[in-house]
This record gives sequence, C-alpha cells and structure tokens, in this order.
Amino acid sequence: MTSSITEPTRRRALAPAVASAAPLLVLTNYTVPMVTLPDTARALGAGPTGPVWILGAIALGLSSVLLVSGGLADDYGRKRVMVAGTGVLAVASVVAALATAVPVFVAARFAQGAASAAMLAGSLGLVGNAYPAGPERVRATGRYGAMIGLGTAVGPLVSGALAQVASWRAAYWLVGACAVALAAVSARVLEESRSPEPRRFDVPGVVLLSLAVAALVAGVTEGRLGWGRPVVVGALALAAVLGAAFVAAERRRPEPLLDLELFRRPAFLVATGGALVVGAAIVGLLSYLPSVLQQGRGLTPLETALLFGLWSSLSFVVALLSRHVRLATPARFALGLALSAAGFTGLLGLGAGGSMLPIVAGLVVSGAGSGLVNSSITQLAVESVPAHRVSMGSGANNTARYVGSSLGAAGVAAVIGQLGAQQGATVAVAGCVVLTAATAVATLVSRS
Repeated sequence: MTSSITEPTRRRALAPAVASAAPLLVLTNYTVPMVTLPDTARALGAGPTGPVWILGAIALGLSSVLLVSGGLADDYGRKRVMVAGTGVLAVASVVAALATAVPVFVAARFAQGAASAAMLAGSLGLVGNAYPAGPERVRATGRYGAMIGLGTAVGPLVSGALAQVASWRAAYWLVGACAVALAAVSARVLEESRSPEPRRFDVPGVVLLSLAVAALVAGVTEGRLGWGRPVVVGALALAAVLGAAFVAAERRRPEPLLDLELFRRPAFLVATGGALVVGAAIVGLLSYLPSVLQQGRGLTPLETALLFGLWSSLSFVVALLSRHVRLATPARFALGLALSAAGFTGLLGLGAGGSMLPIVAGLVVSGAGSGLVNSSITQLAVESVPAHRVSMGSGANNTARYVGSSLGAAGVAAVIGQLGAQQGATVAVAGCVVLTAATAVATLVSRS
C-alpha cells in the first residue's frame, strides 16, 4: 500500500523538473551552431546566405508552429505534445549530424525547430497548469526561465569542446541521445493535462499563420543579398497578405487558433511585444556575436564558447534568484531590459581591435539583465491568459520570441554584410541598445 501511494507522489515531485528539462535541451540545441558556424559553413559548402540559413532555420521552424503547438497542447494533451516533439527532435538531430549539404542541414534544423516548438508549448503548459497563481508559480516559472539561460550556456560550451576534440557534428549526436532519454523519462513521469474547454482544430488558421511566418522570415533572411530583389519583395508581400488573411479568418471563427481578444489585455501585449523585442535585439545580436569574435578577434570556438558561457551562466543564476527581487513582474521585466541595454553598450567596439575588457563587462551586465528578462517574461506569458489557455499564451510568447530572433539574426547579418564587420557590428549593437531601452520604457509606461 505504501509503495502504491509513494510512486505517484514521487512522480508528481519529479514532474516540474522533467518539464523544465525541455527548455534546457531546446536552448542547448538552439545554440549549438553559434560557435561552430564557420566550420559548419565550410564543411557544407555554404554560399553567401548559407550561414544565415544555418543559424536561422531552427528559429523558422520554431516560430512557424509554436502557436499551433500551444493550441494542440491545450486541447489534445500537453504531455502528448511534449513527448512527440522530443521524439521528432531525436530523429532530426541524427539527420543534422549526417548532413553533407546545406539544404539537408537546413531542413533538419527546421524540423528540430518544429519539434522544439512542441516541447516548449507542452512543457510550459504543464508547469503553468501545475501551480495556481501565487508564490509557487513564481518559483516554478522562474526555474523554467532559468533553464533558458542554462541551455544557452551549455550549447556553445559543449559544441565548442566537442569541435575541438572531435567534430562539429558530434554535438548533434549528443542532442539526439539526450532527446531519446528525455522522451522516455517524460512518458513515464509526467501526468497528462489538457484544457477543460477543448476547441475544434483551426486548420485555416494553422495554414495561414505558418505560411505567413515562414514567408516573413525567408524574406528577411534573403534580404542580406539585396532588399530590392524580386524574391525578397515577393516573400515580404506574401507575408503581409497571409498575415491579413489570418487576422480576418480568426475574427470569423468561433474557436480560433489565436484568440484575438487576448490583445485587449495589457499584460498579454507586454508579454508578446516584449518577447518579440527580446528575440530581435538580444537573441538576434548574440547569434552573431561568436562569429564576429572568431573572425574579427581571432578567438577559437572554445574560447568563444567560454566567453558566451559567462553571459548565459549569469543569466541562469539571476533567473533562479529573481524571485527575491521585490518588484511586480512587468517592472522586473523592464529592469532586465534596461540592464541588457546598458550591457550592450560595452559591445559597441565589438568589431574593432583593442581591449576585450569592455566586451566582457558588457556581457556580465547584459547577462544579469537577461536572467531577469527570462524569468519575468515566462511568468508574464502564463499570467496574461486565462488558466485554461496557458499553452496558447506560451505559444504566442515563444512565437514572438523566435520570430524576433529570426528577424534579428537576419537583420544583424544584413547590416554587417552591407557595412563590413567593424562598422556593421557597431551599428547593429547600437540598434539593439535603442530597441531594448525603448521597450523597457514602453513597459513601464503601459503600467501607469
């Protein structure tokens, strides 16, 4: 009798940790190519836009299906969606490890992104559903957000170390093995949960939104070779048309993929708009930081990973400790953005020679800011929607973050490509400083 009671209790105790392992693995995998981009591009014979697609394909997959995954998780089971996504990640990682050409690798990374979307939507839905609003949920979402920072630390470090002793491909084999293990543990430990008010699957909404996001990201990515090219103009125009069609379709549906009434909630606007900026300014800039440091400063992949690990480790620690910051969640989010902007000013000489000290100091300050951002934006995503729509809130928030990261990475690459490494890096950093600081101010103003 005792063992029959103890086993379910033990599983419930382990469930939040297992769910929080999803963002850890997702972000570890997401950041794997950042420090090995030059080696990966050479091995795959990448052309001028190849490196951008190598970096951006996973964000395209994530952003295209995150909101869809959130709806599926709410209506058909959060555990089911998370476990399925983890299994797909394992298969896609093997394909990435075996790829010998850019199109195959990009397709594998896109599939990894789609799988990661399911993992994030399902896992955050499980965490948000497990705790009522209050201190326990604050702690749980803080730990969940901290895993984002830890993943961005682990990915470059593991990737850089394995590239030194084996090959850039080794990291993808490791991700695949970890995905198999997580899928097995999740299937055993997690308890299923779903919305008590399921909806019919919104096929038109899924198709329109996924194609709109894909066209937008593809257009911006290809813009590196010229914004007036027909393929770029056509992709951006198609994104605008599909986006407008999505909004019109959602207004008419009784059970939409994205409830447009959520945009009447100030907290939802802050969470979603803030996530877009975080992706564009913070993730987008840091996606190209390792390449600039290696090519402009002569750092090795492992040295770059250690420097990047300083930023992400601080992000992880601060996210864990953020519950002790006695500020309302939006104010804590604004403080994190302000610290990130202040830290980025130390990167203004990124593309030039000289001392590394300002860069290191800037990464320290912005890392602390990122920790506050990650913990608070996760909490905002959960709190900004009704309890039965936590996966929808998670999906919208993460969609905005990864659309932003795709646009940011492509934008930074385009600026550096047009202006050169030194001037381009300075202009890109300055733009990120302005965008991040302006969002911090807008967040505070929205509360008044």
